[in-house]
Amino acid sequence: MNSIDQVPTFNLKAVVQETGLKPDTLRAWERRYGLPQPRRTAGRHRLYSQRDIDVLKWLMARREEGLSISRAVALWREIEAGGQDPLQAPAYTVPESGPEPVFILQGETINALRRAWLSACLAFDEQRAGQALTQAFALYPPETVCVELLQKGLAEVGARWYGGEVTVQQEHFSSALALRHLEALVASAPPPTRPGRMLAGCPPEEEHAFSPLLLTYLLKRRGWDVVYLGARVPLARMEATVAAVQPRLVLLSAQRLYTAATLYEMAQLLRREGVPLAYGGRIFNLLPALRQRIPGHFLGERLDLAPQRVEGLLASPRPVPADTPVSDAYREALSHFRERRTLLEADVMQHDASWELSSAQVTLANTVMADNIIAALKLGDVSFLSAEIDWLEGLSIDDRMTPDALRRYLRRYIQSAQTRLDERGRPLLDGLRQAVGQA
Repeated sequence: MNSIDQVPTFNLKAVVQETGLKPDTLRAWERRYGLPQPRRTAGRHRLYSQRDIDVLKWLMARREEGLSISRAVALWREIEAGGQDPLQAPAYTVPESGPEPVFILQGETINALRRAWLSACLAFDEQRAGQALTQAFALYPPETVCVELLQKGLAEVGARWYGGEVTVQQEHFSSALALRHLEALVASAPPPTRPGRMLAGCPPEEEHAFSPLLLTYLLKRRGWDVVYLGARVPLARMEATVAAVQPRLVLLSAQRLYTAATLYEMAQLLRREGVPLAYGGRIFNLLPALRQRIPGHFLGERLDLAPQRVEGLLASPRPVPADTPVSDAYREALSHFRERRTLLEADVMQHDASWELSSAQVTLANTVMADNIIAALKLGDVSFLSAEIDWLEGLSIDDRMTPDALRRYLRRYIQSAQTRLDERGRPLLDGLRQAVGQA
């Protein structure tokens, strides 16, 4: 590919005209699948290269051949993993549709076993999913199966749920099944052979426990003693738990901005107790600047490499990174928002029928918005909201909130905030406008 083809030149309107895709579709593919990856101007407007346009056309061609967008992206990634440029590859293999066979020849890769497991999970077939796992464990080390099949399989289920291809019930079934298998592996892990103990779990309100449980298992397989606390670990009595276990390190994971704020509170408690923290999770991968707010050691964006990072911290302890202090203006804005939240949300509820939104949808959206606003203010940067505006859009999949309805909701929310908040809410108002403008 000529280097000039990768120069960001085309704005969003030009790409829409060239590909025929809607702007909402372009933004959704970028957020959900990371394809394409346009640059941003100083004003945060997207700029696309000719290669970005070619990537979009390649994906559209695969859709015309019968693939869903998630499977087309997966095919792109597989070709890249094989060392080829998908745009230059002379041929490719289209994954078969329908249920995957469970008994796969040993020449097939872990990717094929993952597809078999996924197919069984989405069909609510626990027995067939178990057979796929059994064969995977017979062919590969357990660490490989946990990362390449279970973790990546759940990530694909989550992406397909967000894309509207998988129901909440299918996502919950797959997650519960993966957790049960992983819990059994943790329970059967060999006794520790290395000195010292660690605590692992989720901060308050965080329900996604797979990542810290997987890290617990990976560390136990390497001989470490890890006490797993599970999801939604409360702050209350945490000091007593630390005193009882006396951990050398605490490991926490947060997936959303709201739970990053509760992780931040737990990190402050651990710092007061003199216990180092290591952390990770989706939201810290999306918002690298958020890492500067947490007094702890970031474990990196890849969970499979986190055990080495943990061992490095244990072998060579280092000072806990200082967090960026929250300004007085943000503390005042947080207090002010809490005072006016009920009035603001009451204004938003007074929408007209043209919105095509039910009261339940608006109530849910208000709760999500408030949770993330409070989190962003606690963390000292309202620009963090931009990542969770995307998550709010995901609520529309099951509740049938159209992109147009979501935009109307967000505009109304800002209008209500402008009415109900005074100068003390200025940091929040500025951040809301910026976050909504980037969505």
